[in-house]
Amino acid sequence: MENFLRGHVGAFNTWCGLPRVLLYDNLKSAVLERRGDAIHFHPTLLAFAGHYRFEPRPVAVARGNEKGRVERAIRHIREAFFIARKFTDLDDLNAQAEQWCRTQAADRPCPEDRAMTVRRAFAKEQPMLLPLPASPYPVEEQIAVKVGKTPYVRFDLNDYSVPHTHVRRTLSVRADISQVRVFDDAQMISSHRRSYDRDQQIEDPQHVRALSEIKHKARQHRGGNSLTRAVPACQILMIRAAERGANIGALTTAMLRLLDRYGELQAAVENALSTGSAHAATVRIALERRRIERGAPPPVEANLPEHVRRKDEPVQPHRLESYDQLTSGDNDDEQP
Repeated sequence: MENFLRGHVGAFNTWCGLPRVLLYDNLKSAVLERRGDAIHFHPTLLAFAGHYRFEPRPVAVARGNEKGRVERAIRHIREAFFIARKFTDLDDLNAQAEQWCRTQAADRPCPEDRAMTVRRAFAKEQPMLLPLPASPYPVEEQIAVKVGKTPYVRFDLNDYSVPHTHVRRTLSVRADISQVRVFDDAQMISSHRRSYDRDQQIEDPQHVRALSEIKHKARQHRGGNSLTRAVPACQILMIRAAERGANIGALTTAMLRLLDRYGELQAAVENALSTGSAHAATVRIALERRRIERGAPPPVEANLPEHVRRKDEPVQPHRLESYDQLTSGDNDDEQP
């Protein structure tokens, strides 16, 4: 329906006006049902006609002679324009079609009066057309979409990015022939060039950068929480480090590595804080000093291969009753 109405708007804009009566074949976009003289028009077409103030009028059923001039014009376009024509894309084809309409098609003899051209006939009839309204009728496709865990909305077989702050919400998509816009109520949150491919991901670089930053901060936050739960003194260490402008993410990573290697950091962190040095290197020196005092061997970081690390993964247990089927029933090999 949107493309059907876009064709109307394009014709009206080209003519700088529109006829008072438009004839329609009995397609479903115009006529939903007819019983005798009673005609049930499509409500969207009626709203469109009311906006432009024209009368939609369907032709009689099985009366091809009422629209013969239209069928003849389609045949002329196929034979005079499309045959053997080359074009690179849709924009190129549209540009060639517009040039053909303004030159060759406009200079041909008018079918109803061969003494004048189509250009002269249109110049004579154009002042009798209805004027265009102040604003065009909105012919955008509008659908409601639900955003899942990932910040993308699905429209016309493609995925378009939205800000990560709008996941798990119902948004509105409005699309025309060149642009896809996403709205949260009346606020537009993203805009993309429309793709006519399928299964493509169309992304706004700002959405990707914002999502990467929030994921990075979330990883740092999770690491900091696990560190302060295991070593409460690390909370004070982080505050002191932040006051001097240190990189909290790098400090958290270094402290987690020391925790994995030495197993206990509370006393070493307290020692570092007592010296006024909120550095991972100070904590490591304190750990090494305590290790030497105890005569313990140096810690060795074990880099196990992937198949060995997977051995510690939890295994989903299964009900053992299913194995009873192996022994149930008669055993053919068993001797009486």
